[in-house]
Amino acid sequence: MKIPALFFSIAVISSVVSAQWMKQKVNTTASFRGLSVVNQKIVWASGTGGTVIKSTDGGKTWNVMIVPGAEKLDFRDIEAFDTKTAYVLSIGNGADSRIHKTADGGKNWKEQFRNANEKAFFDAIACWDEKNCIAMSDPVDGHYVLIHTTDGETWQTIVSNELPAAKDGEAAFAASGTCLYINPASGEVFLVSGGADARVFKSADRGKSWTPAATPIVKGTPGSGIFSIAFRNKLHGTIVGGNYEKPDDSKNNLAFTRDGGKTWYEGEGLTGYRSAVTYIDDKTIIAVGTNGTDISTDRGATWKKIGSEDLNAVAAKGMDAVWAVGPKGGVYRMARQK
Repeated sequence: MKIPALFFSIAVISSVVSAQWMKQKVNTTASFRGLSVVNQKIVWASGTGGTVIKSTDGGKTWNVMIVPGAEKLDFRDIEAFDTKTAYVLSIGNGADSRIHKTADGGKNWKEQFRNANEKAFFDAIACWDEKNCIAMSDPVDGHYVLIHTTDGETWQTIVSNELPAAKDGEAAFAASGTCLYINPASGEVFLVSGGADARVFKSADRGKSWTPAATPIVKGTPGSGIFSIAFRNKLHGTIVGGNYEKPDDSKNNLAFTRDGGKTWYEGEGLTGYRSAVTYIDDKTIIAVGTNGTDISTDRGATWKKIGSEDLNAVAAKGMDAVWAVGPKGGVYRMARQK
């Protein structure tokens, strides 16, 4: 029997908004902020104590790894491509900011980059593909520090007189690895800020030049600003944030763009500070934070809170591969009501 399209659409929406997080059994107490969902089977995450975890069977089993020599590092971001290849970035002042890479599924790790600038504090890494990636640090002497690789092995500083200038007290948040983001539809790279200002910086030439855009996201305190950005196509995107020192404050924590990030307009409906956002599909957006999760099935027009779990990052590859991570070994898979 042919099911009417409207009935099918309603059924899918109903299953999404009734979804819930299912905590996974992972043998670690590390706190996770890095998350990379490759497909329905392959998921990587990274966190404190030099910890990296990987599942190749959709979360049924997990391989817990400690990167040798990184036992005291906090891996805040991870970019994975398959079962074998992944980059992890650790945060911290000076030499604590590093990039490691594995090409054999985590059996061996190579340290590719160690920050030598005592003033720099790296926040995130993003990749166009296995060989072409960019990473960023909070501002040093008024400018964000950007490095890149074009061979997947060596890293160089992006030298340009058009690097985004930061206002005094403006920086990025290493909260979920998504303050630096590459739009898969356009290849453009975005950097979002907080603190003294809450702006979106956009580059169409892989970080050589940038254009800043103002946003309505809350700003002006060390804990406020934009924490995450995501796009569903070349033009339409979402930013989330707020003030992590006031996790239940739901004002000025959501905004959208219709023109590829040139301008941003205010949204509403999130129930608190949100550290990460992602698109599950063309219409469905999910955002997570310390006081729970909000989901929208109409491109952000309306939202519903679906859980109160303390979460740091969220990532998805379609409805059947939605994952989130948080503190104390927290790894969660979204289960939809059938």
